[in-house]
Amino acid sequence: MSAIRIVGAASLVLAFSVPGAAQEMGQPQLKVDTANRTLTMSANDSVSVEPEVAVLHIGFETAPSDAKSVYAEGSRVSNAIRAALKQAGVADDAIRSESQFLEPDYTQPKQHKFKLQQQWSVRVEPARAAEILDVAVSNGANNSGAIDWTVKDEKALEALALEKTAGRARDNAATLARGMGVKLGALLYVSNQVSGGVRPMPMVRAMAASAAPSSAPLAIAPQKVEQTATVYAVFAIE
Repeated sequence: MSAIRIVGAASLVLAFSVPGAAQEMGQPQLKVDTANRTLTMSANDSVSVEPEVAVLHIGFETAPSDAKSVYAEGSRVSNAIRAALKQAGVADDAIRSESQFLEPDYTQPKQHKFKLQQQWSVRVEPARAAEILDVAVSNGANNSGAIDWTVKDEKALEALALEKTAGRARDNAATLARGMGVKLGALLYVSNQVSGGVRPMPMVRAMAASAAPSSAPLAIAPQKVEQTATVYAVFAIE
C-alpha cells in the first residue's frame, strides 16, 4: 500500500501569532503573515503495476584477434543470434541495434589485436524474457542479461501516479486546514514532478554456449513497474 509523505514544509499562514510554535521537519508549520493567507502543501505518492514489456539487452564480444578475423567471426555470431531470435518468434520491429564497433584490444596494446562488440535491445512479453535470453546466449550472446521492465503506455502510468498524488495533496491540505480552524480556498499555484517508470535489472556477463553444457533458462521473476509523482500546491485559506 502506497504511503504519502510530506516532503516539504507545509506552512499555514494565519492572521494571528503563535508564540513558541514548534517547527519540525516534515510536519505542518505555522507562521505569521497578515498580508498573505496561504497554505502550502508538498506531497508524493506512487503506483506500481505488473510489467507489460521486458526489454532485454543482448550482445556479444569476440575474442581478440586480427581485425579481419574478428570482423568475420563477429558477423557470423551477429547473424546467428538475429536468426535465432527470429526463429523463436521475436518480431523484426522488436529488435533494435544499440551499438556495434570494432576496436583495438587495449588490454594487449603491443599485440595489435582487435575485438568486435555488438548490442541489441529486444522487446518481448515478460513471460518470455528467460526463454529469449536463453536462446540468445545459446547462440553466442556472451554479453547479455540486463532487463528493463516497463509498460506499453508509460504516459498513462505517469498520469495515474500524478492523479493519485494530486488527490492526496489536496486531501492533506483540507485536513490540515480543518485542524487549524480555517477553510481551504482556491488553488493558487501547482507544480509536479514524475519519476520512475522503468525497472532495470543489472547487466550480467553470460558464458558462451560452447563453454558449458546446455541447461534450463535462468529463473527470472519480473519486477513491478513503479511510477512516483510529487505535487507542490499553494492554496488560499478563508
